Amino acid sequence: MATEDKNRATAAAILPLVGGAANVSSIAHCMTRLRLGLHDRSLVDDEALKAVPAVMGVVEDDTYQIVLGPGTVARVTPEFEQLVEEGRASEAPAPVRTAEELADKGAALKAQRKTKNATQFKLFLRKIANIFVPLIPALIGCGIIAGLNGLLVNLGWLPSVTPALAAMASGFMALIAVFVGYNTAKEFGGTPILGGAVAAIIVFPGVANIDAFGQTLSPGQGGVLGALGAAVLAVHVEKWCRRWVPEALDVLVTPTLTVLISGLVTIFGLMYVAGEVSTAIGTFADWLLSTGGAGAGFLLGGFFLPLVMLGLHQALIPIHTTLIEQQGFTVLLPILAMAGAGQVGAAAAVYLRLPRNESIRKTIRSAMPAGLLGVGEPLIYGVSLPLGRPFITACVGGAFGGGFVGLFNQLGDSVGSTAIGPSGWALFPLLDGNHGLGSTIAIYGGGLLVGYVAGFVATYFFGFSKSLLAEFNVSQEPAPSTVAATGPASPSGDTAAKEPAGV
Repeated sequence: MATEDKNRATAAAILPLVGGAANVSSIAHCMTRLRLGLHDRSLVDDEALKAVPAVMGVVEDDTYQIVLGPGTVARVTPEFEQLVEEGRASEAPAPVRTAEELADKGAALKAQRKTKNATQFKLFLRKIANIFVPLIPALIGCGIIAGLNGLLVNLGWLPSVTPALAAMASGFMALIAVFVGYNTAKEFGGTPILGGAVAAIIVFPGVANIDAFGQTLSPGQGGVLGALGAAVLAVHVEKWCRRWVPEALDVLVTPTLTVLISGLVTIFGLMYVAGEVSTAIGTFADWLLSTGGAGAGFLLGGFFLPLVMLGLHQALIPIHTTLIEQQGFTVLLPILAMAGAGQVGAAAAVYLRLPRNESIRKTIRSAMPAGLLGVGEPLIYGVSLPLGRPFITACVGGAFGGGFVGLFNQLGDSVGSTAIGPSGWALFPLLDGNHGLGSTIAIYGGGLLVGYVAGFVATYFFGFSKSLLAEFNVSQEPAPSTVAATGPASPSGDTAAKEPAGV
């Protein structure tokens, strides 16, 4: 047999044993090994491969490696590449893509983003988020009670109960600075209770008797930002004391100096500065939506999910909390929640555009209820992000929904949330605004509807290229065997093992 025929025969023997041309994603070789990227490792017949005369062994690493030896591998590889190209051209059915593959790809993208997000700045933002995230259950509970209390007051029902509900709803917010200080010290490596003690100065009524920068302080001035700054300062003072104070005096001196130094700086500096920053945040948020309106909402709704992908959304948590503390609700969250609406609309379009891929459709059916309630991760990482273009069109849906809510803010109808965390339909019990609950619910519901429709339309008409449809809109029924077209059958005669199982 001629050398060229021998090399081609070797390539033809290998190809069906690695799952055929459709299962090969990449081809390369080194000095001794043919290195293959494979879609589905389970389609490979290791024992049959080892029985091929030219194959010296197989190695599984980041690629599947077939040891052919020096010289041989350089001659077999071109023949193998040619057979793969011929096999792909002759295979009419597109390779089956399942929800499991999409989920794996989504998980890989998520892990890759997590690695990229491990910068110093983003790790700092994560610390900030870790301070506020434990407060979310209390914010939600108190927010719902506040909404219920407001409804009862407006209806004139249960007047003897509403004062008690108001106390329940407002008690946590009155002391939120203390909890922020406690969590901040814990997160930055200090003694949590000392962070809480320093932050408690901010909400102590007696600060009203103190003048700083020519102004009389008011209880709560600086809010959560002041508490955060005070606790961070307390951690640094405490760590300094631990280094320099003798151990015999540490238990007495360190807590005293920590509270004294941090407390003085907080009273005569941080409360004023943080108060100005907090006021500026509230003023800017009002100005942004009152002047930018639809445009600002469009940008916020459209770019929120990319911010989440980059890990920058965590910077919004203290801003939300500051707005809730100042105004009773955050006007930003209902707009940002429209990003989830775009995902729901996009998923519905994917469902209709892939009528033959029951695996992906099943994933969408199971993830859709969570998506409607504002839990978008299953749809993002299981459907839209791995597909690529549908993620972008989903963001377009979020942009239109955000623009709708932003427009009404510009017209004077503020729509806000009394807590952070929930989104989608789960945000309805937490809605608040300046023109009554009915108007607020109608605007937010309208925004969700716009987000659903815009995400659906954008994805249905622009979310799929012809190649993407050809790749994914395929039946899950196993395609007829293409082994004969690509090379000889397995020496063992077991062709069933080469068919995709359950895809």
